[in-house]
Amino acid sequence: MIFEILTIFPDLLNSPLNEGILRKARLAGKIDIRITDIRDFTEDRHNTTDDRPFGGGEGMVMKPEPLARAIEHARAASQDESKVVLLTPQGRRYNQSIARELAQQLRIILVCGRYEGVDERFRAAYCDDEISIGDFILTGGELAAMIIVDSVTRLLPGVLGCTDSADKDTFSRNLLKHPQYTRPRNFQGMEVPEVLLEGNHGEIRSYRFIEAVRRTIERRPELLRQETFSPAEIKLLKKNDLYTVVQQIQDNHNA
Repeated sequence: MIFEILTIFPDLLNSPLNEGILRKARLAGKIDIRITDIRDFTEDRHNTTDDRPFGGGEGMVMKPEPLARAIEHARAASQDESKVVLLTPQGRRYNQSIARELAQQLRIILVCGRYEGVDERFRAAYCDDEISIGDFILTGGELAAMIIVDSVTRLLPGVLGCTDSADKDTFSRNLLKHPQYTRPRNFQGMEVPEVLLEGNHGEIRSYRFIEAVRRTIERRPELLRQETFSPAEIKLLKKNDLYTVVQQIQDNHNA
């Protein structure tokens, strides 16, 4: 997969995109990350990428011409179909489902918005999608771009060392992940749950499922509104006195 990132601050991206899993994925040829400086596509000696908004108001607006030229340059560099994503607080809120959706693309162009946003004409003419990473404001889209690159890359075949990791993550379904433990068995008087030490994989799966549901009820009950359970899972929920709680959460949502 190719990620093209359009930004006026390319140095913000270099270090994070060259560490850990992303570095390994790049070296293995699983992903190609290309960073384009929008300032290279300006035509004045000051490399101006923004201007005051028509009609007045606070802040500055990113100009359409440099952005358009940068997009056209990025598209010309590859024959693969490109999906252009504008990173903006007005976009659809990013989640694991959207990450899986983007992981199906061959090439994504991420446009890092800045200031009060981009000229509306550029958005309408060039952007296929708009994404926000949450209901808060950043100084620019660069951090959002890194989050998208990271979360999409780990879904690509062969990127993670354990092939099941992505499928069993938090948000792989509408449940938070169960608590995790490693050595030592005793840490400051706190023991690892005995079921995890006994080697019964069926019991371990059941335990982890129940703990995932408990944690979701405690921390993110709204996730359960969209979750469905198998007959075997419902039986486990009833056995652990959780089925009624889950039903109440789902019934309140549907009422």
